Amino acid sequence: MRILLSNDDGVHSPGLVALYEGLQGLGELEVVAPDRDHSGASNALTLNRPLTVEEHPNGFRSVDGTPTDCVHLAVNGLFDRGFDRVVSGINTHANLGDDIIYSGTVAAATEGRHLGLPAIAVSLVNDGHFHYETAARVVRLLLENKLALQLGPRSILNVNVPDLPWERLNGFRVTRLGHRERAEGAVPVTCPRGKQRYWIGAAGKGGDAGPGTDFHAIREGYVSITPVHIDMTRHESLSELRKWVDGLDAMAGGLT
Repeated sequence: MRILLSNDDGVHSPGLVALYEGLQGLGELEVVAPDRDHSGASNALTLNRPLTVEEHPNGFRSVDGTPTDCVHLAVNGLFDRGFDRVVSGINTHANLGDDIIYSGTVAAATEGRHLGLPAIAVSLVNDGHFHYETAARVVRLLLENKLALQLGPRSILNVNVPDLPWERLNGFRVTRLGHRERAEGAVPVTCPRGKQRYWIGAAGKGGDAGPGTDFHAIREGYVSITPVHIDMTRHESLSELRKWVDGLDAMAGGLT
């Protein structure tokens, strides 16, 4: 198995190093990650300049671009041989519920999926203990599972792991995405030159966080595994919307 590893925290992130070490012996590993922290970059792709790739003494490669850039380059031209899997992480913090909209970690995985590869995004729900080795062991177990997993096109696994030693995990739960409450307000600060600046406020708490959600699984000490399908069409609204648009057509006197 040939596996591409990436992340959004940067090529020197301890989570990425732990993932690389934890998957040793499982297959051929290549690491292509951003040269700096790109948390919150979502699916951004750099189109206004060429990208620079640097190889580091440990064999990791860094790109002066986004997580999506990294996976796109790795799969589409950086290597002579293709990959069998993409794993993005281990993210230094949770990617629960609405977090995936902004997450560069999830974006790296979805780019792999868009390019035809099964992909996993993995995050540690960090509470200060930094048990990255637990999350790496979870990923290894998922990749070693011999049962065929058919998620279908445009679908990835979003995995969140409690910040616990392996022996203290309660198990695994298949979950749906929960939802956060509204984010906290922007935080104003003043720069040394007296200019007003703003920090984006902290993410909201879990609003929809009951049984069955990723929030609930983590709170109960379980690994949360969520199938994520990248299709933003609200299919259940199509029929009603067609009726509404038909009404517009009639109001316009019939368009040809």
